[in-house]
Amino acid sequence: SSRLSRFIAALLSRRRGDLFPCTMAAESTMVAKLIAEFVGTFLLIYTVGCNVLSGNAAWGGVSIASVLMVSIYALGGISGANFNPAVSVALGLSKAAKGPGLDWATVGKYAGVQIIAGILAAVTYSSLFWDTFNLGPAPGFGWFQAALSEILYTCMLCFVVLNVAVAKNNSPNQFFGLAIGYVIVAGAYGAGAVSGGCFNPAVAIGIDTASAALGFGWCLLYVVFEMIGAVLAVGLFKFVRPEDFGGSKSLGTELASEFIGTFMLVLTVGLNVLGDSPAGAYSIAASLMCMIYALGDVSGAHFNPAVTVAILVSGRCQDLTRGKACSFMGAQLLGGIVAAFTYAFIRGGETFPLGPGAGYSAVQAIIAEIIFTFVLCY
Repeated sequence: SSRLSRFIAALLSRRRGDLFPCTMAAESTMVAKLIAEFVGTFLLIYTVGCNVLSGNAAWGGVSIASVLMVSIYALGGISGANFNPAVSVALGLSKAAKGPGLDWATVGKYAGVQIIAGILAAVTYSSLFWDTFNLGPAPGFGWFQAALSEILYTCMLCFVVLNVAVAKNNSPNQFFGLAIGYVIVAGAYGAGAVSGGCFNPAVAIGIDTASAALGFGWCLLYVVFEMIGAVLAVGLFKFVRPEDFGGSKSLGTELASEFIGTFMLVLTVGLNVLGDSPAGAYSIAASLMCMIYALGDVSGAHFNPAVTVAILVSGRCQDLTRGKACSFMGAQLLGGIVAAFTYAFIRGGETFPLGPGAGYSAVQAIIAEIIFTFVLCY
C-alpha cells in the first residue's frame, strides 16, 4: 500500500518526523509540555528509589537508564524530554549563546515542575517500601570526590543531550533516547559508588527531601555540582560544534572531540575497576556508545589509537592523513592519561596496575588483546 511504502521510505531515511508525523504536526501547548516533564521526571526518580531500596545493585543502573530512555522516546515529541533541571539549564545556556536550546522562561517552568515531580516520586517510593535512604557521598569519600563525580557525569549527560538532540548536523536521528538514557549506565556503576550517582538536581532534591528525618542539606551542594557540570557541557558543546554558533569546524575541534571521548571512556574504566562494579563491562561499553553517538560526526569518534591506525591503513577515510592520525592519537593518549589521574584522585589515590589477570600468562594476555582489538577495529 502507499502508506506502507511511505513508512518504509521514512524508515530507510531515518527521519523521525516522517516516521511519526503526528508528533511533529503541531507545537504542543505549554500545559502538555509541563505534564510530559512531570510524568517523565516522576517515573525516573520513582525508578531510582525502587532500585535502591530493593537492593538491585547489578541491574539498578540499567533499569534507571531504561526508564529514562523509554520516557524520552515516549515524550520527546511533546516537551523535548528534559526530565532534569541541569539539562534544561544547559539548553537555556546554549540558546543564550546563540545556539540551539530553550528560552529562559521555559527553562524555569520545566525546572520547577521537575523538582516537584522528583519530591513526589521520592515520597511515593518511600511510602511504597515504608523505608527511605539519605543523600550524600558513599562511606570513605568526601564532598570534593562526590563533587567531581557529579560534575563530570552530569557534564557527560548534558553534553550527550546537546549533541544528539539539538546539534544541527546530528539531529533528527533515531538513537537520541538510547544515547541519553545509557549515560546513566556509564555513570551509575563507577561514579555512583562515590557520590550515589544523581546527575540530576530533581533526583538530589527528591531524595534529600523524602529522607529529611535522616538529615537534610546535601542536595544543596549536589545541585551546585550538577549545575557546574551543565555549564561545562555547554562550553564543550560550543567548542566541538562551532557551526551551531556561527563558527566553522577545524582540526582543533576534532582533536577536542577525540580528547573528550577518550577521557570519558578511560574515566569510566577506572572508576568501574576500582569500585568493583557488578556491571563494569556494560558500563564501559555504554560510555563508549554514548560518546560515539554524540561525537561520531565531529571526528569519527575513534577514541583509541588502534582504531585510528586501522582506519588510516585501510585507506577508507581520505580525510585522515598521517599527520592528522598522529594528532588524533596524541589527543587520545592525553585524554587517557588525564582520565587516569582523575579517577585516581576521585578514589583517594587508589589505582590498579596493568598486566595479565591472576593465573594467566603474558602470552595469553597478548592473544586476547590481539583478537579483541581486531574485533573492535574491524
